[in-house]
Amino acid sequence: MSDYDLYELPNGIRVLHKQVLHTKIAHCGFLLDIGSRDEKPHQLGLAHFWEHMAFKGTEKRKSFHILNRLETVGGELNAYTTKEKICFYASLLSTHFERAFELLTDLTFNSVFPEKEIEKERGVILEEMAMYHDAPEDAIIDDFDDVVFARHSLGHNILGTRESVSGFQQADFYQFLQENVRTDRLVFSSVSNLPFKEVKRLADKFLAPLPARLGARPRLSFSGYQRLERVERKPITQAHCLIGGPAYALHDERRIPFFLLSNLLGGPGMNSRLNLAVREKYGLVYTIDATYSPYTDTGLFGIYFGTEKKQVNRTVSLVQKELKKLRERALGTSQLHTSKEQLMGQLAMAEESNGGLMQLLAKSTLDIGRVESINEIFDQVRRITAPQLLELANDILTDDNLSILQYLPEEKVKKVK
Repeated sequence: MSDYDLYELPNGIRVLHKQVLHTKIAHCGFLLDIGSRDEKPHQLGLAHFWEHMAFKGTEKRKSFHILNRLETVGGELNAYTTKEKICFYASLLSTHFERAFELLTDLTFNSVFPEKEIEKERGVILEEMAMYHDAPEDAIIDDFDDVVFARHSLGHNILGTRESVSGFQQADFYQFLQENVRTDRLVFSSVSNLPFKEVKRLADKFLAPLPARLGARPRLSFSGYQRLERVERKPITQAHCLIGGPAYALHDERRIPFFLLSNLLGGPGMNSRLNLAVREKYGLVYTIDATYSPYTDTGLFGIYFGTEKKQVNRTVSLVQKELKKLRERALGTSQLHTSKEQLMGQLAMAEESNGGLMQLLAKSTLDIGRVESINEIFDQVRRITAPQLLELANDILTDDNLSILQYLPEEKVKKVK
């Protein structure tokens, strides 16, 4: 992408900005290269807890003032935590951009983690855990991480455990930030109608005074995958299943081709192979999809569906049949062309969202050191060949590589008369 600006401050913080003249809304935020995989065994859930606590008080603001700072001008303030990233972001009228920039800087770098707020937010997170446990379609995704990345930090639930969350104190947050925050591994990204010189002025005002915090923060690479099949009984009425395994990392040249293969198999289009073969043909599921998430040193591929308990084995067989087709039959010229056009269209529409574009600028910069233009990605997609996809299918989509996790309804106990 050639039409964005990049500014690096002496402390290592990078500022990215794309000017979009036709909008009145500014989207901006900090993306930090820190996530749940960076937690030590005694810190499980601490990255996500920090995301919550950032809104609970800074050196100059109480929680009430943080929450009202943007709401009073119609803006939105939010955050999220993933395996490798934490993001604090805002959307509001661009006339109030400075207000958002200053507030995001304050809560990202000046949080004080009040003890009373820790106790209150502890309860909120425990309720969040309970909510996920009550939603098997969400819980199975978290549990599947543990199946594939067993005994590695990528396998840990982002929320942590009830035991770990119940024990965190103020000192734990300060220690986690000291161990993980690096000014050269975070970026501030914005998309608005403002000129770059205004964004640069505010960056010099709010970010330049921050001290540099540099140095290596190594991550333990994942290795030693072993295929596993696991069945868990749950108090549910529908069965849920996830099939998948390790895939390609962020810097692997096979990342884009495999993303195409995953999209063909079970992407958002109603014409995906799995949707046609399982839902449209037999009516066995409401939702079935395939996802691919690349990480720094590995990746995760997964196929999810929910169905009646009695139809689980049949549905698994149908999924395996579609995987076998991809391993044994190269795509025809027309199929390959259609798959490419579909993926490029989906990517182009995703970039139409300015909020999504703001985060794309930041994530791409942290992950690969630059922002890939949509045309660069399109060129990579156009170069994909049918033999290449056949090779990837035989590397990743094999029975020996794919683990299976099933949630099945609990067996009904027959009453003795």
